[in-house]
Amino acid sequence: MLGVSLLYHLANEGWRDLLLIEKGELTSGSTWHAAGMVPAFILGDINIGRMYVYSNQLYRKLEHMTGQYVSFHGPGGIRLAVNSKELEWCRRAEGYAEPLGVQMEIIGRKKIAELHPYLNLDDVVGGLYSPLCGHVDPAGACNALAIAARNLGAEIMRHNRVAEIKQHRTGEWLVTTEQGDVTAEIVVNAGGCYAKAIGRMVGIDLPIVPLQHQYIVTEDVPEFLEREGEVPLARCSYTNAYYRQEQKALLYGPWEFEGIQQAWPNGGPEWKSEAELFKPDLNRLELHLNRGMERIPMLQKLGIKRVVNGAIPFTPDGNPLLGPAPGLCNFWLCCGAQIGIAQGPGCGKYLAQWMVHGDAEIDMSAFDSRRFGRYALGEYAIAKATEVFSYYLRSPFYGEEKYAGRPKRTSPLYNRLKTQGGIFTEVHGWERPKWFSLDGRTEDYGYSRNNIFEVIGDECRAVRERVGVLDLSSFAKFELTGKDAEPLLRRISANRIPRKSGRIGLVYALSENGRILSEMTIARLSDGHFYIVTGGSAEIRDYWHLRDNAREGEDVTITNRTDELGVLVVAGPRSRQLLSKLTDADLSSPVFPWLSGREITIADVPVRALRITYVGELGWELHHSMDRMAELYNAIWQTGQSFGIVNFGAMAMNCLRMEKAYPAWRHELTNEIGMVEAGLERFVDFHREEWNGRQSTLKKKLQGGTTKLVYLEVDADGADVVGTEPVFSEGKYVGLTSSGGYGYTVQKSLAFAYIEPEYAKPETTFEIRILGQSCGAKMLSQPAYDPTNSRQKA
Repeated sequence: MLGVSLLYHLANEGWRDLLLIEKGELTSGSTWHAAGMVPAFILGDINIGRMYVYSNQLYRKLEHMTGQYVSFHGPGGIRLAVNSKELEWCRRAEGYAEPLGVQMEIIGRKKIAELHPYLNLDDVVGGLYSPLCGHVDPAGACNALAIAARNLGAEIMRHNRVAEIKQHRTGEWLVTTEQGDVTAEIVVNAGGCYAKAIGRMVGIDLPIVPLQHQYIVTEDVPEFLEREGEVPLARCSYTNAYYRQEQKALLYGPWEFEGIQQAWPNGGPEWKSEAELFKPDLNRLELHLNRGMERIPMLQKLGIKRVVNGAIPFTPDGNPLLGPAPGLCNFWLCCGAQIGIAQGPGCGKYLAQWMVHGDAEIDMSAFDSRRFGRYALGEYAIAKATEVFSYYLRSPFYGEEKYAGRPKRTSPLYNRLKTQGGIFTEVHGWERPKWFSLDGRTEDYGYSRNNIFEVIGDECRAVRERVGVLDLSSFAKFELTGKDAEPLLRRISANRIPRKSGRIGLVYALSENGRILSEMTIARLSDGHFYIVTGGSAEIRDYWHLRDNAREGEDVTITNRTDELGVLVVAGPRSRQLLSKLTDADLSSPVFPWLSGREITIADVPVRALRITYVGELGWELHHSMDRMAELYNAIWQTGQSFGIVNFGAMAMNCLRMEKAYPAWRHELTNEIGMVEAGLERFVDFHREEWNGRQSTLKKKLQGGTTKLVYLEVDADGADVVGTEPVFSEGKYVGLTSSGGYGYTVQKSLAFAYIEPEYAKPETTFEIRILGQSCGAKMLSQPAYDPTNSRQKA
């Protein structure tokens, strides 16, 4: 499905000379046996929601476009909530209706029973309903997309297996097939369950794990025979299953909690495999069938007509792999989609935009094929993919940690911090401290303020009033050396890089369309020697961005030092006093000013000290050899006792950065946003002639962007903005929040939002819908805390 969708959308974007090579029939992979579900709402990322909505819209018109039956049925869909927390999630998902342009509403048991009278609702407290949910015939939909692609001039070769893929020195690819050689400028791996094997042809390994998924189709249901129209699709976390009407039968598809089976445990499907199903194993479904009979009592009386047990490819986070393959030129990925029917058209559309225009109209970072490193392969991939499978229809909660396959990448402090109460989150495989449980409590996950609200407040207050220490070794870290290192950085940077040795700059790398690709902290260590720190999740992408922009023959060496160097942040008004006890270096502002870096020794450990923090306080990032990290931390922790030192985590850091109005990577700063929209024009140097994205950024500066970032104080009580809540002004939808949190120092709920530019005025009043409640909000013209940066410059 994904390959045909991409073929059509590339042709629709104007590309010609397109060829899809299929080893069997178009639907002979995972497509033909799919259940064909096309939901209109989603469980997580709003950009997945955009894909779903586009797929839903395309399927409705595809049959008319091509004359090929698609058999779209639109009976609507209900997500059942079996407790108050699931209903809270439903209210959050309901907020997606405005930005997605779809109809969704919270309904009670009475309405659910009217729409679907065959469900047992004894434990149900409500549900989320959308009349747009539907299902299609998978084979018909796939063949319709193929016809649409052919109508635009694309070609499809069936029953033609690819045997080898090699790249010429010119950059073109030689694709050897059973029916002859093909030379291509660009190759896309859309191999479904075979994508991993195709990747190995070009020297890459992909974190894709095909798993078995079973669903059953019953004999005809007497109640359906007597009824006109279809009952809505239904989903439920108690059964962890979906159920819908299949003609006059019932289709029931559970996702096992345990006993999940790999499709091919010994390495993947054989090339000769085609339209393969596995032997049914109803024993694995016993729990789900029993629960299904509780939820749909009619299931107890129905015989099973057939069981479908087929392979579905999963990635460690459940999202597809889209985008350029790391380290390869003109080789792209379009694979790893666990719900190819629902995601396929959207994946094809937005990847085609990216390939043709350089950027998609939505943020693609959650799908970017470079979001995983080598840590994500092997047993980790299997563990995480299986975990995603088991959680498939369980309501996700904000900040909920899932522990399969972990820990994978740890600093030397991991066990020490864990014994001190450290609770960790995962960033690009790294364990990053999230918060510290000093009394043994565990987090009661949800979207409202919960039982760790005051714990995070204590960490924030300690950093503001005394001093805190945080392990941020998960940062990506690179060194650039050589006489052409500076010209390379100048080409990719929207603003000036530091001119003097020992100075630090916050620098933005843009695409040619002026979209933000990366936020980098760059320290000039000396002429021809630069140290770069970026977000941990961007490690692979940023490394290859640097590599890909180095020109042939240039004298520049790019070294990834992420695994070699640990990072400790020491921040707070007493941080200088603490560190001065451990070093002979002069840490005073005249000698060691804000936004500068020096090589010093702390507790006899050589340290690259950068005077910069993300919390808006006096402080330093201490970069050092990983094998000396425990030694350094122990000295800081012991000396810090007399200064009231605390460990703090990423949750406190988020609240502190919100008080300072610092935009965050992958929240405010994404590849669908430019510098003008993000309000970062002060970081742009328009006077330089050559840098990526200059013309596009200049055009936006002159014309204005289509959205604008605003900083808001929110009249919230009991729940704060977490991101993707809709924003209204006088009842009109005007934008979407990007992130938020509670500012414990200023005692305000704070948020960032992207809104229509004409509403970005101080006098405008806003309402933000948080968990179904309308909360007032007002713009702030400066950071809520320390707007003059006096604390950092102290």
